Amino acid sequence: MKCLVVIAHPLEDSLCKHLAKETIAHLKAKGYEITVKDLYAENFAPALTHAERQSYFTENFDSSALELDLAQLKETQSLVLIFPTWWFSFPAILKGWFDRVWAPGHAYDNADNNKAILPKLDNLIEMKVITTLGSPRWVDLLVLRQPVRRVLKTAIRGTCASKCRFQMLSLYDSESLGKEKVDRFIGKIRKQF
Repeated sequence: MKCLVVIAHPLEDSLCKHLAKETIAHLKAKGYEITVKDLYAENFAPALTHAERQSYFTENFDSSALELDLAQLKETQSLVLIFPTWWFSFPAILKGWFDRVWAPGHAYDNADNNKAILPKLDNLIEMKVITTLGSPRWVDLLVLRQPVRRVLKTAIRGTCASKCRFQMLSLYDSESLGKEKVDRFIGKIRKQF
């Protein structure tokens, strides 16, 4: 299965990069054909260009600066996202990847008369998400009602690749975890992914 692993963390020695390394090794061992997209290492520009925004709702979205990114998204069968949750949201660089790459005419088609948009990513079979949070689980679950999960599962996957399976693993209290708890979480990744 063709797998695109998108990593969004600026530090090479971060917990997210460690989890990415372990996840990639696990998926390769299962036979996945991996392409790694490290947004910070690639210096991905998260802001829509003037031409992209100007053409966003026209028949021909200006994808001239995104050809490789769009090809990767359209070819992948398994999308793996690995990132920290900051302020109960995505890192800006990952949000920008969604804004620019999950674009009309590519990830979805605009519909007329305020109808639901039409999904175009039929190639996606599964979306797997790994995120770290500094907060405890109860804050994400009970106070904020898992905003990252809701956006990914309902707004992004739900409208662009509605038939693809969705799995998400969140590592809470990540800034104070010892090796044992991190290793246990890696075991969870291996078991569920």
